[in-house]
Amino acid sequence: MRYFLECAYHGHPFNGWQRQPSVPTVQAVLEAALSKILRQPTFITGSGRTDAGVHARQQFAHFDLATPLDDPAVLAFKLNNFLPPEIAIRRIFAVPDEAHARFSARWRRYEYHLSGVKDPFAHRLLYFYHRQPDVAAMNEAAAVLLRHGDFESFSLVKTDVNHFRCTLTEARWERRGDRLIFHVRADRFLRGMVRALVGTLLDVGLGRLDVAGFEKIILARDRRAAGRAAPPDGLFLVEVGYPEGLV
Repeated sequence: MRYFLECAYHGHPFNGWQRQPSVPTVQAVLEAALSKILRQPTFITGSGRTDAGVHARQQFAHFDLATPLDDPAVLAFKLNNFLPPEIAIRRIFAVPDEAHARFSARWRRYEYHLSGVKDPFAHRLLYFYHRQPDVAAMNEAAAVLLRHGDFESFSLVKTDVNHFRCTLTEARWERRGDRLIFHVRADRFLRGMVRALVGTLLDVGLGRLDVAGFEKIILARDRRAAGRAAPPDGLFLVEVGYPEGLV
């Protein structure tokens, strides 16, 4: 039996999603909890990786069991009592055997939050940015992203991918109270991509770069041409899209 697990997490205590030796990761903590409660080694596959310090309001993973669960809701309840407070299980549900948390996903959506107002109650949950960027200019540059498909300029240099193509269907800035939020949706994301996009778009907002220069960075396909990456604190994986009826 294959099951999907929907979870959310505060990324600050973890060295990202993916299991790594000798450091805490979300995947490793979830696998340890599942294995202990189910009393058998249990491994999960996520919809994608998030980097160290990055948060998720919605993340999916799948795992397989030889025998079906009596009640997936009971397992979710036990996990929530066992897991650290930074990880929450939303639900666990059975899916067809061919469903795959990563390969069945059609798109992912991220948000990046920054604010010019220091907020102790949002520590590690937004980027405190004391300058006031030009949001209209950043939105003009963000719209350029939708006309392109190769984003090598915004990918970490050392990454194990076969290509740098992504199909973006949303890229825009929104002002919400004292916050600026960058919304971006695509079929896939490269490692470090959203943070590099935010950092470079902020250069546009501060007048260090114009829209034409931003497009030249995309066409350069060279990470050295783009701006610095924004900190991980303000980045959230907020939604993962699947075919209708799966989740």
